[in-house]
Amino acid sequence: MSLLTISSPFGSGGKEIAQFVADGLNLEIYDDRKLLELASEAGIRPEDLKDLRRPGFFYRIFSNKPQVYLEYMDSIIFEVSRQGNGVIIGHGSQMLLQDFSCALHVRIQAPETSRIEYVAKKRGMNKEAARKLIHKLDSKQQGFFRLAFGKDLNDTSLYDLIVNCEKLGYESAAKLIIEAANAEEIHACSLTALEAMERLSLVKKVQAALLKDNLDDNMLTVDVSEIGVVELSGLTHSQELLDNIIGVVHRVPGVSKVHSEIVVGKPLYAGDLDRTRS
Repeated sequence: MSLLTISSPFGSGGKEIAQFVADGLNLEIYDDRKLLELASEAGIRPEDLKDLRRPGFFYRIFSNKPQVYLEYMDSIIFEVSRQGNGVIIGHGSQMLLQDFSCALHVRIQAPETSRIEYVAKKRGMNKEAARKLIHKLDSKQQGFFRLAFGKDLNDTSLYDLIVNCEKLGYESAAKLIIEAANAEEIHACSLTALEAMERLSLVKKVQAALLKDNLDDNMLTVDVSEIGVVELSGLTHSQELLDNIIGVVHRVPGVSKVHSEIVVGKPLYAGDLDRTRS
């Protein structure tokens, strides 16, 4: 089995290389379009998907509701990873799956001069306009990653393989990645690891569903000890709210049972928390 994340700055050929890799390994590629399909299945409302063909869709969700975005993206990426196969393009997948030993994390790089020439030719722009666009999108991508994950997108420790395309063509770069993906260490993905990702995917789906319905989960804990079984614990301030929480969780795709140990009591405020520490 092969699971890869491929990230790249705009104009470096990352999408083309990812497609060569997916074709070479006979894997499904998870680009914007495929991730949007999964987002719809995960519960993002149809009205929020009406302009899905416009560039930057995921960034707009993040700008409007960053925590909801992250919970959904977590659940989508984990849903893909639990299958153990696929090529995921961007969206912080290298960070979300950093502790998942079965994934190979790849960063595609290219010098700015090459990127400018590529964008100018591909988009029909002059080189100065292409340079400005590259700088703008680099800044946006790096800012998103820093805000979402508190990390530098170019931190080499996030990647298992960094490929500079200055001298390599896209196909040659893809061959290097395919060779790495076929390494025995990458294929030794245990069933236990995949089951752990499936449980974590469901946790993220539940948390995203609670956030989407404006149900504050600050005082709640969500666990999945076995596939399909959600365990809730914590504190809420009314029986009505508790019933709403359980109802939302029951409706999450993949949930077969809900066990609740949530206690109904008065809400905790900052002063209450201060007194508990003294």
